[in-house]
Amino acid sequence: MDHTYAYLLGLYLGDGCLLKTHSDGVFRLNISLDQRYTGIIEEAIAAMTLVVPTSKASVLPHPVHRYVGVNSFSKHWPCLFPQHGPGRKHERKIELEAWQREICDRYGWPFLRGLIHSDGSRFMNTIRHPQKTYIYPRYNFTNHSDDIRRLFCEYCDKVGVEWRRMNRWNISVARRRSVALMDSHIGPKR
Repeated sequence: MDHTYAYLLGLYLGDGCLLKTHSDGVFRLNISLDQRYTGIIEEAIAAMTLVVPTSKASVLPHPVHRYVGVNSFSKHWPCLFPQHGPGRKHERKIELEAWQREICDRYGWPFLRGLIHSDGSRFMNTIRHPQKTYIYPRYNFTNHSDDIRRLFCEYCDKVGVEWRRMNRWNISVARRRSVALMDSHIGPKR
């Protein structure tokens, strides 16, 4: 189950939040996902259900935009995601607890997979030169939190993926060997 938690932690750090819903200490874990990626939505539901089996996960489509909220209610979510706090994640310190780091150190790929599934993409990059056009696959990770971007880069280093900072918010993985590694463990969104 630790690999499932690592994946869910990546999703949470990317597009998740905890909301207190009741006076009796129940929290709603909500992860916002693009409705096009039904495979990722199903995987998020399965992860929530495995991590807290006493709570059923559900999907709530947004009434206007093309995303859904994958939700699960439990008193345990704040213990499992101690990064929860007031304000937006990119405006506060995000650090892994020692026990979370131990899990992510063992299951770096599921953690990175969750981060990519929430705030990343794989696409074909096109570079045009006067004599030749190059087209190659690459991954991109975007997050406004310096701490979350740092965690993404740290775990890329740990699994042997070369990355580069593209600009303030974006990390790129474009080296052929690193893209092949990401493809074998993460792959395109589905």
